[in-house]
Amino acid sequence: MILGACMFRFSLSEIKIWRSVVDAISEIIDEANFVATPEGLSLRAMDPSHVAMVEVELPKSFFDEYECEENINIGVNLDEFRKILRRGSAKDKLSLEVTSDRKLKIIFSNKAERSFSIPLLDIAGEEIASPSLEFDVYGRLASEVFEDAIKDASLISDYVKISADGDVLKISASGERGDVEVKLSEASGSLIELNVKEPSSSTYSLNYLEDLVKASRASEILVLEFSTDMPLKLSFELPNEGRITYYLAPRVE
Repeated sequence: MILGACMFRFSLSEIKIWRSVVDAISEIIDEANFVATPEGLSLRAMDPSHVAMVEVELPKSFFDEYECEENINIGVNLDEFRKILRRGSAKDKLSLEVTSDRKLKIIFSNKAERSFSIPLLDIAGEEIASPSLEFDVYGRLASEVFEDAIKDASLISDYVKISADGDVLKISASGERGDVEVKLSEASGSLIELNVKEPSSSTYSLNYLEDLVKASRASEILVLEFSTDMPLKLSFELPNEGRITYYLAPRVE
């Protein structure tokens, strides 16, 4: 099952996208266990406090080249991985390989070819199932619109209230420093789509949300789903059917 001297390989001409994906994952976990299959690359992990969860789905169409004949786990230390990825420039082509001696080879190709190898980690842990949840609110909007609203709320409080009623999605916060409210709607052009089965409201930690919205660097469109006192689901759409999804537990009074 060896592809030349490697067990798995992909390449991307847009190194910025992959770097943004890795940065988004590293906001909640320190070590990542990617699963490569012939269909694509995926990851599912929970942060240590079990408040947030991340799912990454990158079908083979996401990559310029993708080779994988059978399932393989790719465990990496994200801090070390990110340091190496920062050595790549926007003009570099990025290739990743898992070699037969269980190392991850990172190759930057431009005028010169530069390669790094790091040992793969055996990351133990229970298998996490994808949450099966139905939500009362579905909103689709530009990622930067939501990111701006979260930045506004973080000036005022440590928690943000997200609510939806009729054709308006509201993001608000209150605290000793004052109050802030951001109203989004299709009529104003700030929402692409909003479906509300029934009015809903829930509160979430801004410490987490400020980290999660950094995935906006990799994504222009965000799908937001929630219900009253239920987890918040944020799905960041990536090119060629890729996706980063977060689940964030609510703050229940």
